[in-house]
Amino acid sequence: MATTTALTTEDLSDVVRWQARAEAYAIGRMVDYRDAEMARTALIESSLRRKIERSAIALTIGEATGMSEAQIHLRLSVADRVREKTPLVWASFVDGLIDFNRVRDISATIEKLHRDESIARLESRVIGYATSHTAAELHQWLRRFVQRVEADLAVERAETERADRRVTVTHGDDSMSWLNAYLPSHQAAAIEARLRKEARTSVEPDDDRTVAQREADLLAAWCIDSEAVTSAVDANIAVTVGADVLAGATPGFAESTDGDWAVPASWLAEVIASGSTFWHRIVVDPVTDDVLAHEYVGRFAPDSLALALQFLHGVCQAPGCRVPSERCDLDHRIPHPVGPTTGDNMGPLCRRHHNLKGHGLLHWSTSPPKPPPEPIVIEIYPPATDFVMEYVAA
Repeated sequence: MATTTALTTEDLSDVVRWQARAEAYAIGRMVDYRDAEMARTALIESSLRRKIERSAIALTIGEATGMSEAQIHLRLSVADRVREKTPLVWASFVDGLIDFNRVRDISATIEKLHRDESIARLESRVIGYATSHTAAELHQWLRRFVQRVEADLAVERAETERADRRVTVTHGDDSMSWLNAYLPSHQAAAIEARLRKEARTSVEPDDDRTVAQREADLLAAWCIDSEAVTSAVDANIAVTVGADVLAGATPGFAESTDGDWAVPASWLAEVIASGSTFWHRIVVDPVTDDVLAHEYVGRFAPDSLALALQFLHGVCQAPGCRVPSERCDLDHRIPHPVGPTTGDNMGPLCRRHHNLKGHGLLHWSTSPPKPPPEPIVIEIYPPATDFVMEYVAA
C-alpha cells in the first residue's frame, strides 16, 4: 500500500529557502558572465566595437533568462552594491535566508546611506530583522533606519523632493482622466482621511453611489466648487516624533503610527503654526508606556475634551442662560492663540452669547478661569524619548 507523508511547515520553509538560493545562484552566474564578458571585450582594440559588445551583455543575459534588460541591470547593480558594501547580507542571500525582494530593498537603502558607519550599522542589524519579518515590515524598517541614522541627509532629500511637488492630469479613453498629485505625505494623508470620513457620513438614503464614487465626487467638488469646502472636515492622523527632534535639538522625522509615511518634523510645525489643525501631544513613559501628560496644541477642542466640558457645565456659561451645552459653541475665555485649549480656559457659550463676546459685549462668564497651578517637577529615569502626537486636519 502506498504511503504519503504529510506536508509540514518546515517543508514549506525549505521550499522558500531553496527558491532564494536559486535566485542568488542565478544572479551570481549573471555576474560571473558579465565579468567574463567585460574581461573578454577589454582585449578588443576598437573602442567603438568594445562599447557595442559591452552594451549587449545585459541583452544577451536577458535572452537566456527570459528577462528584460532593465531586470538584468537591476540584478547586476543590486549584486554589485550588496556584495561590496554588505557582504554578510549577500552571504545570507546565498544561504537562502532572505530572498531577492528583501535584498533589493536593502540595496536601495545602502544607496541612500552616505556614511560608512551607517552602512556597517545596517549590516549588523538588518539580517536578523529581515529573516524574521515580512517584506512589507522590512521596507518600513529600512525607511525608518535611514531617517534615524542619517536624519540630516534624509531631511535634505525630503526638502528637495518637496520642491518637486506637482499636479498632473492624464486624459484617457472613454471620457475619463487621471488626476495625480505629488504632495508631502502628511498633506496626502490628511486629504485621504478627510475623503474617507466624509464619504462615509451624511449619506442620503437614496444615494446609491459606492464609497469610491462618493470620494471621487467629493474631491472634484472641493477642487471646482468653492461652496463645497466652506466647513472643515475632521481627519484624525497620529504621528510619533522624538523629544529631541520636537525640541529642535536634532533633525528628524514625524512618522505615522502605521509606519506608512514620515515627514520632517518641521513640516508639521508649519501646519501647527497655521492654526488650521489640532494636535494632541501625549508624553509617554518609555518603560511602562503610561501616559504622563496630555497637552492640546491648536484652536479646536478634540471630541474627548468637548464632551467632558459639555458634561461639566451642562448649559451656556453666560449669566442666566440655560441653553444646553450640546447646542453651544466651545469658547476660549482667553482667546486663542494666547489662551490655551484646555478645560480651565474653555466653556460652552450659545451662539448668541458667543457672538456678543466676540464683539466685546460679554466680558465674563459664570466660571472664570482659575489661576494656573504651581508646576510640579517629576524626574523620570530613563528620560522620555518619544512624544506621540495626533492632529485633526481641517
